[in-house]
Amino acid sequence: MNDLGRLAVELKTGDEPFLISGEPAGFDLRSFWQWTASDLVNNSTRGVLAEYLVARSLRLKVESPRDAWAKFDVETDARIRIEVKSAALVQSWHQERLSKPSFNYPETVGWDADTNRSTGSSSRHADVYVFALLAHEHKPSIDPMSLDQWKFYVAATSAIASRQRSQHSITLTSLEALCQDDGQPMWRGPVPYGAELARTITEVASAARQGPPGGL
Repeated sequence: MNDLGRLAVELKTGDEPFLISGEPAGFDLRSFWQWTASDLVNNSTRGVLAEYLVARSLRLKVESPRDAWAKFDVETDARIRIEVKSAALVQSWHQERLSKPSFNYPETVGWDADTNRSTGSSSRHADVYVFALLAHEHKPSIDPMSLDQWKFYVAATSAIASRQRSQHSITLTSLEALCQDDGQPMWRGPVPYGAELARTITEVASAARQGPPGGL
């Protein structure tokens, strides 16, 4: 019987060999990972890394592979749903100057991998957004694995939805202004990687449940 339901995927070790007629082909999965993901500054790889860092800061189990089609990126044990967006000052390519970071957060149509059906109209499916900035400015020493080079900003989804400006993106300048405003409890940051980030996510989610957001 050919069961065409959702594929059950387990974590791999990297030692798994590629096969030809059931025999090792002379290279393994780790070599593929090294080839595809060694450039951690690359936009797409950095984005996935940022999701992983947020999950690790929350001490979540990462015993199942990342679901690239999920409606949000991370979910805490307390059912706080988190969307992670990343940006950086330094890029992999040649630059004339440092980048001016901005973060995109458009509404999207969710999709259910178990049923292969969309979830309806466009919306934001997370409770909280984490904006992860690789803030290091010295290109020769950029290293996304050095967690001190990251800064994180946290915003309630309801606060994002109430913004009077763009509903699609926010610049780092605007984000920092909102986070520095004491009257905006649902915009917080910058915070470093670690326990303070996890605590801030919980606090912002709690604030979102208790009262209406402010906008800018």
